[in-house]
Amino acid sequence: MHTVVLVLVEVLIVIGLSRLMGLGCRFIKQPLVIGEIIAGIMLGPSLFGLIAPDLAANLFPAETIPFLNVLSQVGLIFFMFLIGLELNPKYLSGNLEIAILTSHVSILVPFSLGSLLALLLYPMVSNSSVAFTAFALFLGAAMSITAFPVLARIITENNLQSTRLGTLALTCAAVDDVTAWCLLALAIAVTRTNSMAGAIPTILYSLLYIGFMVTAGRWFLQRLSSYYDRAGRINQFVLAGIYMGVVASALITELIGIHLIFGAFLLGAVMPKTPGLVGELAHKTEDFVLTFLLPIFFAYSGLRTQIGLLNRPELWLLCVAVVAVAIIGKYCGTYVAARVGGIEKREAAALGWLMNTRGLTELIVLNIGLSLGVISPLLFTMLVIMALVTTFMTSPLLEWTYPKKLIKLDVMEPPTVEEGTQMASPTYRILVPVANPNTQKGLMQLAIAIAGTKLPFAAVHPLSLIQLEEDYVFESTPAEAERLIQERRYRLEQLIQSLEPPEVRQLVHPIIRTTNDVARETAQIGKLDRADLILLGWHRPAFSRNRLGGRVGQILTQAPVDVAVFVDPKGSDREFDNRFYEKLLVPYSANIHDDLALELAIRLLSNSDNRQLTVLRVMQDESVKSEFSYELRNMMDQLPSSLRDRIHIEIVASPDPIQVAVQASASVDLTIAGTSRAWGIERQTLGRYTDQLAVQCLSSLLITRRYSKLTSHLSSVLTNQSQEEDLAPSSETLS
Repeated sequence: MHTVVLVLVEVLIVIGLSRLMGLGCRFIKQPLVIGEIIAGIMLGPSLFGLIAPDLAANLFPAETIPFLNVLSQVGLIFFMFLIGLELNPKYLSGNLEIAILTSHVSILVPFSLGSLLALLLYPMVSNSSVAFTAFALFLGAAMSITAFPVLARIITENNLQSTRLGTLALTCAAVDDVTAWCLLALAIAVTRTNSMAGAIPTILYSLLYIGFMVTAGRWFLQRLSSYYDRAGRINQFVLAGIYMGVVASALITELIGIHLIFGAFLLGAVMPKTPGLVGELAHKTEDFVLTFLLPIFFAYSGLRTQIGLLNRPELWLLCVAVVAVAIIGKYCGTYVAARVGGIEKREAAALGWLMNTRGLTELIVLNIGLSLGVISPLLFTMLVIMALVTTFMTSPLLEWTYPKKLIKLDVMEPPTVEEGTQMASPTYRILVPVANPNTQKGLMQLAIAIAGTKLPFAAVHPLSLIQLEEDYVFESTPAEAERLIQERRYRLEQLIQSLEPPEVRQLVHPIIRTTNDVARETAQIGKLDRADLILLGWHRPAFSRNRLGGRVGQILTQAPVDVAVFVDPKGSDREFDNRFYEKLLVPYSANIHDDLALELAIRLLSNSDNRQLTVLRVMQDESVKSEFSYELRNMMDQLPSSLRDRIHIEIVASPDPIQVAVQASASVDLTIAGTSRAWGIERQTLGRYTDQLAVQCLSSLLITRRYSKLTSHLSSVLTNQSQEEDLAPSSETLS
């Protein structure tokens, strides 16, 4: 009983630390798997056993290790089933000839270099009980691995799944995955029989079993797919049968003489890729496997990793050589093959860094090698460091080689004015983050009212971000992400077609992306898309009552463009109707954020002849202040009389500007206020905004935050008005 309790305590610590380290890695834009591997190493002799050896020995005694091993092996079996399940034949549809060439060269070069490195390492880190052939095969296979799940996640996070680079990388990784697992199976067979000749029966049995699964096994699983099409769900009986099949297939490959993981992977690979069936099966399986069982595998690996074994400078030099050979072999092999295949330099370089990621897949290979005794604990530690380094470097080097500004935004291009002539590029862009297309029609109508149909060409971009919550989950696979993007695009199209009047629909061009950080991605797209304004709808954060907290607050703080937040006391799903927003109020305290509020109000004013604008100045003392900032005063002087006549300035003396603004808001339809202390909307030390006016305002409220004084929202207004005035005399002459 004591052992069981101790194992449960170990599991509790492992899961908690894995999640914590994983979140830390997500914060620095690294895959979750790196944090989980580091958490496992921290619990082992490399850190915990070093700083508290007695406590480590009591918490992770030798008698509990077999229990962790069993749990980790079960986790590996079902994880490999998930990898096979998510290996979609769709990934083999793009540039197959180039992909086969690139992937095979990217395996051959590091495999050859690894085998040459084995000549140096064998006498230093191995012994005579291990055949050199088996040692060289394992080292070559370890150098050749590409982590398909990590690569697929990176591609999805960077929205590369629809680009040539993304499809080519997925195809290369899929071919690489299958080839590398075959090499590993060969290495295991040679290791267990201690010769190439002895491995031949194992190879033949493996080929027979693969043939059986691809034919009879696939035929039977097609019946399962037909059943799912009729029933529409997987019940517990069917799920139990599938899990029994996973375990049985794993046992068969173990009996054949390769390894448990191959049978589980094979069953997942031959499973029919019906989206609904695969999606539900992945959902039912992955949560427990990825959050409970897989961290135990990382901890088990960490307990076997002993960085303290690298206790001499020459051993660290050997470790550097191992890392260098792995990187040079994989990157150079991929780059040269891609260039020969006709891929341009930048894409070939990015493909090389993508194929160089190893992650969890490498760790699986290393644990098999250590369990079979073909690699020593010292070499195991070196290769774990190599796996961490190559995985960690992928994301920053990909961003450096192929920055996001080169990735074409998923934007529907504006229609042509007439055949053979293209519409001019938008002079004014509004980015509108849309969390739910079904409830934010009012926000879209407001964006269109600001953009306007009377002014020179403007564009409104509803931004729909599909958030990826975790690593390896089914939604993170590029094929599923693409399906979700198409589904979201359809919903946005329905929203666009519901906008009135019909002519405003031509202004709307949606952007749809996947991301793991909505606020950061919104800010980045606002910069890359050269948006003039980000228009947000407010929401109440889960852990705060502040209307400007949560993601809204993050975007207000991070976005390198002007931001406006729409707070509607009657609900965000209420439609914005020009007739309901005829009376506008701008409380003005002569700062850049109030300048933005006034500019947006004037845009609204210029897009409707029925609107009236009141500018409220609250004087707290007897000193005389300028009504407007110098820059805005110059711009106001350029407005035509048709607009100036509808702008009314009201000056009130009061020690409480907020209450004056609240009382004035009772008689208007829309209040537009800048973020300033005067209106109780102030950025505090840690970036949090107060929301006093947002709570008390009696009308709809638009809160503005200016990023740069160089951005003018009235340029197109002034241009349009001056053109109208220039045309007016000629019209009179003609008459």
